[in-house]
Amino acid sequence: MRLDTAKETPMFYRVFGLIAGGMILDAGDVYMASAVNTDMLNTGFASMAQSSIFLSAGFLGLFVGSIAAGIIGDFYGRKRAYQVNLLLFGLFTLAGAMMPNMPLLIATRFIAACGLGAEIVTGYALINEFAPVKTRGRWCGATAVIANLGAPLALLAATFMIPRFSWRSMFLLIGVLALVLWYLRRHFPESPRWLITKGRLQEADTIIEQLEVNGSYNKAEFAPEDDSDLAKNAVKTSKGRGLFVGIVAASAIMLAQYTFTSWVPTLLVKRGINVVHSLGFSTIMMIGAPVGALIGALLVDRIGRKKIIVPTFVLAAIFGLIYARQDSTTGVLILGFLLTMTFYILMASAIGVYISELFTTSFRFRGAGIANGAAKLLTVATPYMAAWAIQNFNPNLIFYFIAALTLIAALVVAIFGPETKQKIIG
Repeated sequence: MRLDTAKETPMFYRVFGLIAGGMILDAGDVYMASAVNTDMLNTGFASMAQSSIFLSAGFLGLFVGSIAAGIIGDFYGRKRAYQVNLLLFGLFTLAGAMMPNMPLLIATRFIAACGLGAEIVTGYALINEFAPVKTRGRWCGATAVIANLGAPLALLAATFMIPRFSWRSMFLLIGVLALVLWYLRRHFPESPRWLITKGRLQEADTIIEQLEVNGSYNKAEFAPEDDSDLAKNAVKTSKGRGLFVGIVAASAIMLAQYTFTSWVPTLLVKRGINVVHSLGFSTIMMIGAPVGALIGALLVDRIGRKKIIVPTFVLAAIFGLIYARQDSTTGVLILGFLLTMTFYILMASAIGVYISELFTTSFRFRGAGIANGAAKLLTVATPYMAAWAIQNFNPNLIFYFIAALTLIAALVVAIFGPETKQKIIG
C-alpha cells in the first residue's frame, strides 16, 4: 500500500500532535482523580466508602470505554469513535465540577471515564494506522513519551490549584482542555486504512495523496534484514492469538505497575522505610517514567518489538524480586527507579506500539479495546486481592505477584507473539 511507504507530511504531523494532546489528557486525568479524591476526603465532601466507589467507578468506566471504542471505531469509523469519546469526557468532566453531592459526582465520573477509556485505544491505534511502516514504532513510542508528560503536569496543576480553588477547579481545567482539543480535532482525517476496508476507495485515495506530498521511502532506506518486498513481509496472525498475547501483555504491565505504585509504599513504611512518602522518592519515580518511555520509543524500531519487550518483562521480574529484600533507603530508591523505568519501557513498546500491531485494520480497534479493557477490569479487582493476600500471607507476596505476572507475559510474547517490526499489518 502507498500509505506504508509514504514519508511524514504536514498532515501526518498534525495527526500526531492531536493524538499526543489527547494522550496527555488521558495520563493527566488519572493523576488528577487521585489528587481530587484526597481533597474530597480531607474536606469531608466524600466519605471513605464514597471515595472508594469514586475510584472504582473511574476504572469501570475505563473498561466500558475501551470496549465501546473498539466497536464504534471498527464499525462506524475511527474519526467518529475518536470525537465521541473526547466530547463525552469533556462534557461530563465539566459537569462533575458542578455536582452537589458524591452520588451525582460518581455518576458523572463513570460516564466521563467511559470517554477517557476510549482515548488510549483510539490514540495508539490511530497513530499506528497513519505512520509509515519504517518509522511506525518510533512514532507510536513518541506518543507514549509525550503521554507520560501528563502525570507531572497534572500533579503540578493540582498542587497549585486545589489548595487555592478546591478540587472542583481540576475538573473545570481538564474539562475545558478536553473540549478545546475536541474543537481542534473537528477536521481530523478518517483513517485511510479503515476507509479501504469499507470499500470507500476514493475517500481513502484523497487522504493518501495528502500523506504522500513529501514522497515515499525507497527500498534502500529500510533495514537491511527486511524483505525487499513489503507485501511478503506482512504479519499473519489470528484474532484469537492476537487477543491472547495482547490481553496477557497489557494485563501484566498495568497490574504490575498499579500494584507497585499503590501497595509498595505502604509495605515499605511498615518496615520503617519512610522515604517512600518523601518528595525525593516521588521525584525519582517520576523521572523513571519518561526515561523508560524514551528508551522504549528509541529502541522499538531499532532492535524490534519482541527483542525489547521480552527482556524488559524479565528485568521487571528480577528487579521486583530484588526489591522485596531491600531494607535500605538507597536500595529502595535505586530499585524503585529501575522498576518504574522498566514498566514505562513496556508502556511505550507494548501498550503504545505492539498491541495495536497484533490486529488487522478491520479488527484493530476492537482487539486493542478488548486487550486494554480486560487489563482495566482486572485492575478494579486488584486492590481487594492485594489486601487479602497481605493480611493472610507474607506481605512480600506483592513482589512475587509482580515477578510472576511479568515472567508469564515474557513467555507468552516470546512463544506466541509475532515480530511486527517494519512489517505490514493489514
